[in-house]
Amino acid sequence: MSAKSIIIWCLIGLVAGWLASVLVGGGGGLIRNMITGLLGAFVGGFLIQATGLRVNIGHPMVNEIVVAAIGAVVVVLLARLIA
Repeated sequence: MSAKSIIIWCLIGLVAGWLASVLVGGGGGLIRNMITGLLGAFVGGFLIQATGLRVNIGHPMVNEIVVAAIGAVVVVLLARLIA
């Protein structure tokens, strides 16, 4: 994996984590949002694939952010449920 790919993943995770914190509330710092977003990318990808849904909003990067944000919201809600 190239450095460019890692940076893009981190940026997508950061945006998705921030979106999740705005939608669900709770805030968090830069690192927390990034970790939540990166975990959300995996969870969101799994959920979208498992349900057979397609996210086609336009640009592929926007699609990835939406999927990651959906997963990040799920991660935040599960973390609150467990805590």
